[in-house]
Amino acid sequence: MNPITEYQDYRRYMREFYEERKRVSDFSWREFTKLAGFSSSGYLKLVCDGKTRLSRIGAARVAGAMNLSGYQADYFCMMVDFCEAQDDVARLRIFEKMCFLAKENKVHVVGAEAVEYFGSWVNLVVRELAPIMPGAKPSEIAKNCIPEATAGEVRNSLERMLRLGLLERDCYGNYRQTDRWISNGGVPVPMSLQAMQKQFALLAADALDTIPKEERNVSGLTFGADEKTYLLLMDEANKFRRHVMDIVSKVKKYDRVYRLNLQLFPLSRKGDAENE
Repeated sequence: MNPITEYQDYRRYMREFYEERKRVSDFSWREFTKLAGFSSSGYLKLVCDGKTRLSRIGAARVAGAMNLSGYQADYFCMMVDFCEAQDDVARLRIFEKMCFLAKENKVHVVGAEAVEYFGSWVNLVVRELAPIMPGAKPSEIAKNCIPEATAGEVRNSLERMLRLGLLERDCYGNYRQTDRWISNGGVPVPMSLQAMQKQFALLAADALDTIPKEERNVSGLTFGADEKTYLLLMDEANKFRRHVMDIVSKVKKYDRVYRLNLQLFPLSRKGDAENE
């Protein structure tokens, strides 16, 4: 199996543990469940199938059944809390604890960099803003953000991106981007991206009150469509996003940072307005 810090889903880790043991022996769900001290023979299969979940006490039992100890057992229990967290804020807080635990034990958590970068809108704005403000102090960059960030937020963001290799600084203290575009590299960090998208959605709402109409473009449509049309619109939205990236990639010198949100979502359940 891969190192436990390459996982964020405790159910996936449990299933791969089971499949690995099953491959080399007659290991069964009944035996796995018995090792963990549960009376119901199919309980852990139900957990892995997402039909029930582990409690904190149950997580510690399962960790022991998988021969995990020390920081690995703690990491597994944190994964359970992470997956069962009620909201993105709690999930990010737990993930930070997982990263700190791994760092203390000199191991790496896959996806940590992406979570760190996409965790705040300030990082994305500062990464674009710092290169066009040569010699600017964090407080000056902060005042140029909309909404205005704090000098501390900008300072932390700059230090973070230097450490992650997303920005580099020359001998004069000026910043430049190491790459034009940033993605999560396929690493599954939906809670971080979702939290960032929520932040930008709120900023878009605020822009209606704070940004002059001639400096923004906010519009929308409400319509009825079938599944085929929805899929076609999704494809067109993705094409448009790629087209925008192509246009922006050709910009040699920019003077302002913008955000473009593409949003397409249902306002009714399937079949609610279906014609007889």
